[in-house]
Parts: sequence; C-alpha cells; structure tokens
Amino acid sequence: MTTIEVMLPEDVFSTLRKSPQEVARDVRTAAAVEWYAEGLVSQGKGAELAGLSRLEFLDELAKRKVPVIQMTVEELKAELAGE
Repeated sequence: MTTIEVMLPEDVFSTLRKSPQEVARDVRTAAAVEWYAEGLVSQGKGAELAGLSRLEFLDELAKRKVPVIQMTVEELKAELAGE
C-alpha cells in the first residue's frame, strides 16, 4: 500500500475536536465517497479505500446523500430488459 502525506494546519484537530487518526479516516472516507459519486470507483473499491465494509460504505453514501446506484434510467431499463 502506498502512503501519501497531507499537510494540515495544527489547529484543525482542535477545531474539529478529532485526533489526527480520526481526521485521516475522515479524509480517506470523503475521498472514497467523492470518487464513487464521480463514477471513478465501484462500491466495493470505495469501501476498500475508505477502510469500511461494503454495508458501512453504503451507509456512508446514504448519510452524505450520494445515490447508491450509479445508473441512468436508460441503463436501468436496459438492465431490467436483459439487454
């Protein structure tokens, strides 16, 4: 696994009332949710990136009001029609 470094102001932790580990987890989850919303990663990959189970990731998507199904109406109709 690759590690990246994100520089944040020292006071961000006291402002958020979170530890560096909690902020790191939040940033990781936010990135995974955004990438999923943009259609760049699947639910499974998003969950993996966020360090969550798939069910936890689905809960996180719902909490952030991100649709859990990334299909257009036309794609869904084609899927249901067996095309």
